[in-house]
Amino acid sequence: MKAARLVAPATFDFVDIDEPVPTDGQAKIKIEALSVCGSDIHGTFHANLPEESYPMGPSIGCHEIAGTVVESKTDAIKEGQRAIVLPTRGSGGLAEYMVQTPDRVLPVPDWGPIDEWVMCQHTGTVLYSVKQMGNVAGKRVAVLGQGGIGLSFTMLLEKQGALQVIGIDPIEARLEKALEVGATNTVNPSRDDMYEAIDELTGGEGIDIVVDATGDPEGFGQCLKIVKRWGMFVSFSLTGQGGKIAAFPHQEFMFKAATIIPTQVAATGQPTKDIRETIALKERGWIDPGVLKSHNVDFNDIQMAYDMYASHDDGVIKVALSVNGGGK
Repeated sequence: MKAARLVAPATFDFVDIDEPVPTDGQAKIKIEALSVCGSDIHGTFHANLPEESYPMGPSIGCHEIAGTVVESKTDAIKEGQRAIVLPTRGSGGLAEYMVQTPDRVLPVPDWGPIDEWVMCQHTGTVLYSVKQMGNVAGKRVAVLGQGGIGLSFTMLLEKQGALQVIGIDPIEARLEKALEVGATNTVNPSRDDMYEAIDELTGGEGIDIVVDATGDPEGFGQCLKIVKRWGMFVSFSLTGQGGKIAAFPHQEFMFKAATIIPTQVAATGQPTKDIRETIALKERGWIDPGVLKSHNVDFNDIQMAYDMYASHDDGVIKVALSVNGGGK
């Protein structure tokens, strides 16, 4: 089968490898749709690892995966079932087939495009984080970063009754999308003074809850400055292989005395629970993460897809890659 691998920073090629063979308790999935995530960009694509780290293993560099079960050696998963599939650490979805155990195979309905169902994966990780906020009804919330993750926060917060949802991003196409999916207001920090704009939008009340969904080392400090005193700061953002933030604003941290909640569902004991719930919420029409898909690209054009996502070209929000003729 064909698989993609990183042979240098931000450089893919393709290799032919053997198709995986499921063992007892596993299912084999024909991959049909992938989606690029910001963490794939700063975690692997732009990781700039030592030269000896390349080429990376085949398939590494994508964790948002969906397809159809073509062989099952477990009673828990049936052949022909469509599903979102979570890879284990050290593996990925940049190939035509993969095997996985039932706990990481998340069935989706037979109706609707598979490249829209796959978007439930990243929105599900956000659902977990939103739950940590408690009741947001009547609260003023700012979401720093309006990529796929930030827009998922915006959608969910609007659905849960936040009084004000302010989307913050330097890219106009993302701000336009934020208004479409539930933002009450937007701020472009490349054009306006972010802090003055927020003060004006909130009538001087300030932000009750701020979310860092930037993937930017500067985001942590910016969120501490935005949040009101004794407010809440939800930190979702990962900042790549180094995992560092910019200079820590200790005085701001001490003065604000905010409740800081780091949220990473993958590190919990139930990494699939909220993704399964998001699938169910989409199935009943309460929320549709599929609206965040902005581009469809064939698997053969993976280099173009990742380059486009990394450079924010062409109004990109979420890129779906079609594998094995999938995407329907």
